[in-house]
Amino acid sequence: MALTLNPANVPDLSAFLKKTEGGPARLDLLVKGARCAACMSKIEKTLGDLPDVAAARLNLTEGRLIVRFATSQGDAGRVIATLEGLGYPATPYDPAQAVEAQDKESRRLILAMAVAGFGAGNAMMFSVPVWAGLFGQELGPATRTMMLWLSAIVATPCAIYAGLPFFESAWRSLKAGRANMDVPISIGVILTLFISFVETLLHGRDAYFDAAVSLLFLLLIGRWLDHRLRARARSAAADLLALQAPAASVLGADGVERIKPLSEVAVGERVLVRPGERIPVDGFVEDGVSELDNALLTGETAPAPVRPGDTCRAGAVNLSGPLRLLALARSEDSAVAAIARLVEAGAQTKSLYVRLADRAAAIYVPVVHSLAALTFLGGLALGLGPREALLRAAALLIITCPCALGLAVPAVQITASSRLFRKGVLVKSGAALERLAEVDHVVFDKTGVLTEGRPRLIDAPAATVALAAPLARASAHPLARALAAEAGPGARAVDVVETAGQGVEGVIEGRRARLGRAGFVGLEGRAGSETELWFAFDGDTKIRFAFSDQLRPDAAETIAALRHQGLTVEILSGDLAGPVAQAAAALGVDDWRAGLTPEQKAAAIDDLTARGRKVLMVGDGLNDTAALARAHAAMAPGTALDASQNAADLVFSGASLGAVPDAIHVARAARRRALENFSFSALYNVAAAPMAMLGLVNPLVAALAMSGSSLIVTLNALRMHGEGRR
Repeated sequence: MALTLNPANVPDLSAFLKKTEGGPARLDLLVKGARCAACMSKIEKTLGDLPDVAAARLNLTEGRLIVRFATSQGDAGRVIATLEGLGYPATPYDPAQAVEAQDKESRRLILAMAVAGFGAGNAMMFSVPVWAGLFGQELGPATRTMMLWLSAIVATPCAIYAGLPFFESAWRSLKAGRANMDVPISIGVILTLFISFVETLLHGRDAYFDAAVSLLFLLLIGRWLDHRLRARARSAAADLLALQAPAASVLGADGVERIKPLSEVAVGERVLVRPGERIPVDGFVEDGVSELDNALLTGETAPAPVRPGDTCRAGAVNLSGPLRLLALARSEDSAVAAIARLVEAGAQTKSLYVRLADRAAAIYVPVVHSLAALTFLGGLALGLGPREALLRAAALLIITCPCALGLAVPAVQITASSRLFRKGVLVKSGAALERLAEVDHVVFDKTGVLTEGRPRLIDAPAATVALAAPLARASAHPLARALAAEAGPGARAVDVVETAGQGVEGVIEGRRARLGRAGFVGLEGRAGSETELWFAFDGDTKIRFAFSDQLRPDAAETIAALRHQGLTVEILSGDLAGPVAQAAAALGVDDWRAGLTPEQKAAAIDDLTARGRKVLMVGDGLNDTAALARAHAAMAPGTALDASQNAADLVFSGASLGAVPDAIHVARAARRRALENFSFSALYNVAAAPMAMLGLVNPLVAALAMSGSSLIVTLNALRMHGEGRR
């Protein structure tokens, strides 16, 4: 996005640049107005395209934008101006100001709601005597006019203050050349107040000051509930980030320990982690032997041993011995931060249903405004007075406000994402829930998904294990990790290159070697297996390592639950036919394929899709990445490789496969609730519009009906919290 900057208007923010000795500069900003994944993506991409910016990372939870420049002399003014051009004002980041900004909207809505409630209650105190005339207790003209003026004195300032969130939003929308749903709300409120003042000045019988402020009170209740739903999803990410260590003990080149804020720990620095402390950043163990509690990251409660050569992720708790780590990533790029970003994006991303609702609301504005104009003109043509025609037009604008339509899906999507998060499932997008609700066929990888993913080496001589260990330590494959664990700490191979689905090669003491499938090491014509590894130096004897891997304890129960949901199940594995057949028989799965390469797995998914199946792929390895990307929906365990988690739509933590049927059930429930809300919103508007046009409802009744419809769709979404798995 090209922007023309006026140097005279660009502030000098060089004092706020954070510079490291001999390194690039960094700028921390507090960004206002960014509320969704689309905002995050637009900001990061636009700033990333600036010539002097190396990377930009926005944290929606804190509103914090970290901009890293390519050099030590970054142009902070250009970044600020670019953000202003995008519509996101920014200031230098201040943690106290960030917390204040997060709470400001909630406080404002609560205060506006309180003012509207006060105004509605007290305005009605003066309206009730006027209404009493309906029961034969007629007031005199002077008394009635006095009551209407008293109602106006109370209701008007309350309506103006309580309506500011809607008026400001409508004005920003109109300035941008479009109309959002706050436009008809604002017009309806202002028109109702105008009619009421005219009626009072002319000593008429009816005024609707109480209707205007009651409308805003009920609308603000719905808007505050929506705000709380979104805050609940954001707080999940905040809770994760809060589990990071606030600071790190960094060892300088002189060996002296210094305490640094977490945000200032750079890649390549050495970090000391004592027993009982959390790992502050993703790092490589240089020295020390200990055990880690990875429950936050994987859901696995059993301590995981670590030794030199292992990789630790931020958020894990060091249990037993001191560790010296080499930082591999900054805090905002750590595993915990990545998970938090998944939660944020999942809660805020607009799905197909949300986009449809937005389009419907956008179409609504010109249609209903045209109907309101026709109602007014038609009333005049039919002989109605200007007052009655205007009242009908105002009632139409109020009663058909698309608030219920706008809330129909976001409320459901946020509730569903929040519920799945509590079950240990991270939803990366709202569209993922919609696709998951449509699946009719589930494909599982075997190793690491249906099995525990902790293979054990079977009867291998220590001498042969020692030969392959340097390559095994350089690989993240489960079998390689098992081989490395058997060998213990030691040297790592150099010049390592890993080929997805095949193996790893590198140089060991000057000799090139390979570890992986049979074909990868030169045994042509032999089927590969996920329960064996082959090792060989170039031109030397091939050595086979065999492994065993147990099925997950709840794998059979999960397969049964999926079938109970009406789904068919299949296993696609790269393992040999024997182990796959054995696992399929134990689980009661009739459809399985073995010995598949990554390309063959992806082709199998394409074939199922071509036959009209909606496939859910559950996989965890590099060899599953292509299949995960091609499936209609995809899930990966928290222990999966980063590439697999990135390709998946949902990531589940823990050792239980029960998250798969649970997620499908929640997705289907969310679809039902969204369709129920859509149907109710459509039927409500179809019925309400003619009633207003025919004069069957006045603005007060219209306000109550419209606000009630918004509350109904929000409460319908909250019903999902009480549903169990079926």
